Amino acid sequence: VQLQASGGGLVQAGDSLRLSCTASAHRFSILRMGWFRQAPGKEREFVATIPPITWSGTIDYADSVNGRFIISRDDATNTVYLQMNNLKPEDTAVYYCAAGMGASTSYRHYRYYGHWGQGTLVTVSS
Repeated sequence: VQLQASGGGLVQAGDSLRLSCTASAHRFSILRMGWFRQAPGKEREFVATIPPITWSGTIDYADSVNGRFIISRDDATNTVYLQMNNLKPEDTAVYYCAAGMGASTSYRHYRYYGHWGQGTLVTVSS
C-alpha cells in the first residue's frame, strides 16, 4: 500500500484546510485509515482515525482536535480526508496519513498502522 498525502500549507489561525491522502490499494475499503502529526521536537501523535465503512467501528479523534477536525473517506477514489477547521498555531506539524488492517483496540497507536504516507506540512500562523 502506497499513500500520498497532500493539501498542507501556510494558513492563519482560525482558517480551515483540508488534507487528502490517496492510497494505491486494491482493497482500500477494508483498511482502517488514520492521521497523525509530528511537530518539531515532539513525538508523532495521533490525530484521527476512521474504520472501514463495513465495520461498526468508531471514528475517533484526539482530544486536542475533537470538534474542530473531521475525518472522512471515499472508498470509490481510495481517499481519506482530514478537514481541519478553526486551526490554531499549536496545530502546526507535519501530518501523516496511515493505513492499518484488522480489529484492534490500539488504533490510536502508531504501531497499529503498517503503511505511511510521506507527510504534508501544515503551518498555522498567529
